Amino acid sequence: MKAFVMESGEWKLKDMPEPLAKSEEVVVSLKAAGINRRDLGLIKRYGDNPEAMIVGSDGAGIVESVGEDVIDFAAGDEVIINPALRWYTNSEGPPVEFDILGMPDHGTFAEKITVSAEQLEKKPHYLSWEEAGSLALPALTGYRALFTKGQVKKGDTLFIPGAGSGVATFLVQFAKNIGARVIVTSRSEEKRQHAQKIGADRTIATDSDWVEEMADETIDLVIDSVGGATFNRSLDILKKGGRIVIFGATTEDTVDFNLRQFFYGQYQLFGSTMGSREELRDMLDHMESYNMRPVVDKTYSLDQAQEAFDYLASGNQFGKVVLKISE
Repeated sequence: MKAFVMESGEWKLKDMPEPLAKSEEVVVSLKAAGINRRDLGLIKRYGDNPEAMIVGSDGAGIVESVGEDVIDFAAGDEVIINPALRWYTNSEGPPVEFDILGMPDHGTFAEKITVSAEQLEKKPHYLSWEEAGSLALPALTGYRALFTKGQVKKGDTLFIPGAGSGVATFLVQFAKNIGARVIVTSRSEEKRQHAQKIGADRTIATDSDWVEEMADETIDLVIDSVGGATFNRSLDILKKGGRIVIFGATTEDTVDFNLRQFFYGQYQLFGSTMGSREELRDMLDHMESYNMRPVVDKTYSLDQAQEAFDYLASGNQFGKVVLKISE
């Protein structure tokens, strides 16, 4: 089968062996797979390893075959893949067994994949393959950050630095669904306009003075994945006793901040990563109840995977970049 892999420090398209289902496993013939920023950084972690590793965490497709002791799925079922491995119930943090699909296990940028049956959920019937294949990782990440950690509620004002990421597009829609007010930033006027189209109440330029721009706002919750470039700026506009949730760091991984200012302000800081199967199922129920759809920016074929990676790395996308693997 055709797959997009890391091998000897390079990305390449390569023929890989057809997967087989062992006991409690399922082979899925993939239709689409979403690219995440996590995928871009894996080659640094994998290094010069000569063994080909299939990347990709998100995907949707049709069950081709099932192994022994699989009772919940059968050939022909339309499914999405839960990339959060071995995290079943909502908890304060992930269990030690938790990992993310797509290294060290083979991932979804291939024509087929073998996964444990417990990692499958029925595909939401109203979504296209491209929408379903780009869903799980960013939507689950946003859902846990917003609801489990951020405890957002109707009437809160949510601030999101950066409007264009897949997670940000889910955050905007989730928050608006429950009646929160949403403010986002972007350097791009086009992205700010897109954010308003999916529900953002207010958009501001990233390089503006946030304190001055939002002097008339009360920010209850910040959800930030930018990191060092925005952390202190976000803290400056957060109300006393407000909450800030961090789920990524696309800029600096480390940040200095004033502890005295922090504890006098009685701010609340939370880390968040992905989420449990319980939260994934709650998220799917939420989406279906609001007929909510992922925002898909561009779709590429598997043969164009390197081009798709380059586009995501450019930061020009608004929403998800997706590989269409088969018709």
